[in-house]
Amino acid sequence: MASIWGDSVAGETETTARRLRHGMESGVLSFPLTSLHDDGSLDPDGCRAHVAAQLATAPGAVFPACGTGEFFSLDEEEYRQVVTVAVEEAGGRMPVVAGVGYGWAQAARFARVAEDAGADALLVLPHYLVAAPQDGLVAQLERLAARTRLPLIAYQRGQVAYTPASLRRIADIPNVIGLKDGHSDLDRLQRLTLAAPEGFLFFNGAATAEMQARAYATVGVPAYSSAVHAFAPEIANAFFTALRTGDDKGVERLLRDFYVPLVELRDRVPGYAVSLVKAAARLRGRAVGPVRAPLTDPSPGDLADLRTLLASGLDLVGATL
Repeated sequence: MASIWGDSVAGETETTARRLRHGMESGVLSFPLTSLHDDGSLDPDGCRAHVAAQLATAPGAVFPACGTGEFFSLDEEEYRQVVTVAVEEAGGRMPVVAGVGYGWAQAARFARVAEDAGADALLVLPHYLVAAPQDGLVAQLERLAARTRLPLIAYQRGQVAYTPASLRRIADIPNVIGLKDGHSDLDRLQRLTLAAPEGFLFFNGAATAEMQARAYATVGVPAYSSAVHAFAPEIANAFFTALRTGDDKGVERLLRDFYVPLVELRDRVPGYAVSLVKAAARLRGRAVGPVRAPLTDPSPGDLADLRTLLASGLDLVGATL
């Protein structure tokens, strides 16, 4: 399928894909939080400080206003500010991939905002509410791709799961460059990687992706996003280094003594995959504020357990609160 945007945009798409590929090889993918004031209003200065702190630890790329960044609760003006801050702080040093979602028409509205703000690419979050057949999943991306110059990365999770035939179809859309997987179905994922054209990007987007990182790597998907990076980049980067250097004992120590207990804590309450991350960032002194409804902040007891676990995790890598 030829690009409707012309050769210059095709070249920009390839450049972005190449930069993302390099970033995925060199570090974890950062999904920053969206800072809010105590009254729930957006805190742009807090966003800037948090993103700057994230970028200082050299992630492979930065993904503002995605799931961890509470995209689902942002209006378009707030979204514009969040993405703009990330673009300004990145300063071209690494790719900025903004989240978009809902139906294709709403996603296109956010895509225009992200494009104007200077984002390099878009992560297409699962559509809202309804289940859909494969033809509809493909059409969703086709319609969005026709309305933005930016490269797209599809995110399969929840009600979105592509077949190998559908993967070949979306990969044929000129500005669709990759897939983030949140299902952790390794049989399906292996079939998708084998169906994809050379150079198509894949990365592990499971909740607490480090838990599945070794398994994903066995099917050719070593890159992953890290929610832990949003509050403890020391731990996230230590795990990444241990994994990439073949330090199995280091990987297993971090999994056993930090990541497994974190997942057990995360699973106590729906929504803790974001709420705990924000609470942990606050424990580190980051001015990220509360979560927005329908999420809820951790209970006092769970917050105490999180504090203990965070201190233990930082001790494992020689850092302090």
